[in-house]
Parts: sequence; C-alpha cells; structure tokens
Amino acid sequence: MNETERIEVVEKLKLELNILKDGGYGRSVRTPRAEPVYLRDSVTCLNFGRHEDREPCDRCFLMEFVPQEYAHRELPCHHIRLNDTGETLASLEARGDKDHLEAALGQWLKNTILELQDKEGSAKVS
Repeated sequence: MNETERIEVVEKLKLELNILKDGGYGRSVRTPRAEPVYLRDSVTCLNFGRHEDREPCDRCFLMEFVPQEYAHRELPCHHIRLNDTGETLASLEARGDKDHLEAALGQWLKNTILELQDKEGSAKVS
C-alpha cells in the first residue's frame, strides 16, 4: 500500500471508529427488528444501501486485514482477527455479547489506525 492509500485507509478507519462511538450500530428506525451488521451497515462499506448490483468485497479497503482463507466468505471483514485471542466479529456475534463485540472492534480500529499512522511517519522519515 502506498502512502496515499494508507492515508485513505486511516481516514476510513477513523470514520468507522466515530460511527461505532456515536452509536451508529444501534437499531434502525426503519427496521427496528433487524440486528445491525457491523461494518456492512456502515457508510465505509462499498455496498452501503445497495440491495442490487453489489460490489465484490475484494474491492474493499478492509480486505488487506482479512486472512486469505476467509477472503471468499459472504462477509470476509467479519473474519478479521480483532485481538491476540483471535476473536472476530463472526465469533463475537455467535456469542451474542454486543458490548464485548463493540469494545473489541473499537480497540482493533484504534490499534490499526495507530499502526498505520506509525508506518506513515516512518515512511516520511526514510
């Protein structure tokens, strides 16, 4: 990833973190019975608001964080390893602990932003 792409990814991750912090994954007024789909129901998703003519997930900026063996799943971003214990959105959704899921996702976003910003700074120094 070049420096421009890295900056764009950082900005998208920051936006995602703000969405999470601001409660953007609460129940929708239009569909109050439907559970939110983390990352997929975000403006950062290529397919946000699309029901037809969806973009393939392999074009998503999050694919660089998806383990290769999960790249062809329906929601590959739900298989990003969020922490050292190997938790993913998929595994946390299966447990049904929304608070822990949001905390783990938030921490992953913060850590990834910092890591990419560190790479950005070291790229400028070189």
